[in-house]
Amino acid sequence: MADSTFDIVSKVDKMEADNAVNQARKEIEQRYDFKGVGASVEWSGEKILLKASSEERVTAVLDVVQSKFIKRGISLKSLDSGEPYASGKEFRIEVGLKNGIDQEHAKKIGKIIRDEAPKSVKSQIQGDELRVSSKSRDDLQATISLLKGADLDVDLQFVNFR
Repeated sequence: MADSTFDIVSKVDKMEADNAVNQARKEIEQRYDFKGVGASVEWSGEKILLKASSEERVTAVLDVVQSKFIKRGISLKSLDSGEPYASGKEFRIEVGLKNGIDQEHAKKIGKIIRDEAPKSVKSQIQGDELRVSSKSRDDLQATISLLKGADLDVDLQFVNFR
């Protein structure tokens, strides 16, 4: 019998992220505490650009954006938000979306699988994702639950289970 496999990926659904940004923009336009402070949320290439007149206001805008991402089912581990910085008369925060698993985290996940998963489970790094294989589907499911319980800085999805 052939090995059963699944892939571990870390991807953000671009449409869901776009919907979350649009919802945050609408809420910021409507809320009374954001009137007259120049608060805005917009896409700037692949990053989300948050602007406001003060550092406190721009962090409040970040909170709104984060809450919208949570409501759309996107983990905050996928967001890479920088520190507020001054730009002219306004403060800005750039928020990037993390797509793919970098080498450092891939090695960490591989080590967890080697050390704690059932012995028949093997993992292999393929670009920005990991392929996990085993003869036993039950061992693969045990590995998925092990990784869901692990405290990692990456949002993981498990796809192509076959």
